[in-house]
Amino acid sequence: MDILEIMKERRSIRKYQDKQITREDLEKIITAGLYAPNAGGGQRARIVAVRNKELAEKIGRMNLARFDRSRLAGGYVSKEQPSTIDDPTIKNGFYGAPAVCVIFGPKNFLYSVPDAFCCAENMVLEAANLGIASCIIARGEETFDCEAGKELLRAWKIPDTDTARCFVILGYCDGDYPRMKPRKENRFLIIEENRR
Repeated sequence: MDILEIMKERRSIRKYQDKQITREDLEKIITAGLYAPNAGGGQRARIVAVRNKELAEKIGRMNLARFDRSRLAGGYVSKEQPSTIDDPTIKNGFYGAPAVCVIFGPKNFLYSVPDAFCCAENMVLEAANLGIASCIIARGEETFDCEAGKELLRAWKIPDTDTARCFVILGYCDGDYPRMKPRKENRFLIIEENRR
């Protein structure tokens, strides 16, 4: 499929089947992340993939443990694929996805967050190409800011100089795949060259 078509068709999925993705597909998705654009070609982003539903569930609960709803910019996301914004009873920030990739970056690097989200975008596009549902989840920094989180970081040998920036959750869509929302008008402007 053409890359623009993949971008148009891909959706953020928040309802997952109880079915794990293959390790082979996970490795392809990780590879896509490793080839993402990154500041100065520094390749600073680091990925930890969890292909373990129980551990993904635990981290997903940690992700929402200190969720501050007062900082939300919107009040509604989707009826078909409700988010924690839509439904405060959701207690797993990963929505039951059986696999999750944690993307880490340096704490004190100006482009750490953009690098991580470029990595995540490449990953969700490759996931869509493989027929795997995905969603990018924020709140990385606060997810591991607890004793259980610090214990995981030690076990994964994440250096103190890095922090979690975001997550890519992966699995198979439970129910109908959502349709595209109409694009809002007047969101771009093209300035042409002056030619004499």
